[in-house]
Amino acid sequence: MKYIISFFCLLTFSIACSNSENSPTQQLPVNPTPVIPPTPVTMPNPTNSVITNYVGYTLIWNDEFNTSQLELTKWNYETGTGVNGDFGTGQLDRATDRTSNVSMLAGTDNDGSLAITTLKEAYIDRKYTSGRINTKDKYSCGPGSRIEARIWARDVQFKGQGFAFWMMPAEIPEGKDYIMWPQGGEVDIMEYVGAIPFANLGSVHYAWSWENNQYQSWNHGHKGAYYSYAENQVPAIHPEYGNWPTTANNPSAGSGAYHLYRIDWYNNRIEFSVDEQIYHINYFNDGTMFGNAADGEDADATVTVNNKKVFKSEYSHHFEEWKPFDHKFYLILSAGVGGNDNQSYGGAIVSQAVFPCTTLIDYVRVYKRI
Repeated sequence: MKYIISFFCLLTFSIACSNSENSPTQQLPVNPTPVIPPTPVTMPNPTNSVITNYVGYTLIWNDEFNTSQLELTKWNYETGTGVNGDFGTGQLDRATDRTSNVSMLAGTDNDGSLAITTLKEAYIDRKYTSGRINTKDKYSCGPGSRIEARIWARDVQFKGQGFAFWMMPAEIPEGKDYIMWPQGGEVDIMEYVGAIPFANLGSVHYAWSWENNQYQSWNHGHKGAYYSYAENQVPAIHPEYGNWPTTANNPSAGSGAYHLYRIDWYNNRIEFSVDEQIYHINYFNDGTMFGNAADGEDADATVTVNNKKVFKSEYSHHFEEWKPFDHKFYLILSAGVGGNDNQSYGGAIVSQAVFPCTTLIDYVRVYKRI
């Protein structure tokens, strides 16, 4: 589905996809093998208190994952394999609502975490299982918001493994029953894959034309940038597949520790940051990136801001019928297993990959800009 590739704009990984709704009805497994997620290694958590005092922001929604079970007043389980059987991106896993895939892990001082785990196991019709949760119809946010999550992709260390924190449209045009991808847009705050261990990808997806709210294979715009954990900026060298698996707790890899993944969503742009370092800014309207006259082009450039490389891009509001990033989106946390090298960002799973593969989420928080 997602075929547009450029220097800083890559295919969205199989875990971040618009074709994930209307999943098939869950069936009973055939001789399932019970698997218990591993106990996480203890990591220091210096930010376990709820921050309510960012200058200019107030906390309006959060989940600290300190309960014994997932709070279903806030989240939905998404089960199955998506509309076309691979979540639209070629992945191999089936998402379940079992505690072996989605569980709560107790911590110290009432500071627990959510564990989302992919497993290699025979389950119904698949050889892999995963966890996916979202806030659809329960919570959504848009312009004027700061959206962040503290995440440790601890076991995402091999090609074909990955995790995403992302957003999809919660609103639809008046008179329509749905909003088609990519006309409705998509925001990928965190896309981390084992095949590219030293970088995170932050992106927006959008359409070039309305096409009467119908899908067209060519009608896909994508602007994304990598963040280097080692350089704390857009990397000097474009990252490629390789250098996996990394050493345990490698500070240059996303699997090495917790990181803070965030977007600040303004009326005219979205700013992507990791550990409070902005690395990608997408402007919605033509000509606003550098204050140029509108030219009808989706422009981008890497610039230096405060001695750090930042990727700037425009524009994602191409048509008047629906300007996606003027509207609210819901939150998604998902893990996945890549099925091929052509369609899945992060590539096909390799035989060396180690499972269970657990990602830990310390919290998700949304603030309103005041």
